[in-house]
Amino acid sequence: MTEMKILGILIRDRIKEAGRTQAVLSKHARIIKTRLGFHELSEEKNSRTGIILLQLTAVHEECELLERELSEIGGLEVKEMSFIF
Repeated sequence: MTEMKILGILIRDRIKEAGRTQAVLSKHARIIKTRLGFHELSEEKNSRTGIILLQLTAVHEECELLERELSEIGGLEVKEMSFIF
C-alpha cells in the first residue's frame, strides 16, 4: 500500500507570515512533491489571506515535523489529508 499525504495551509496574513512560512517550506523542500498556492488578486483588491496545498513524499515522522513547525507560526492553520491506495 502507498500513502499520499496532503497538507492544507491557511495563511491569515500573507504579508506578515510569508517570510517564516517560506523558511519552513524551504527547510523541508525535499519532502514536498507538489506545492500549489493561491490568493485573491485583482486591480481593486490583493487579499492578505492565502492557501497553500502541499503533496508530501516522506515518511510519517518527517511529515509530522513539517506540520508541527508550520503550526508554530502564528496566523497559520494547518489541516492534513491522507489517502491510502
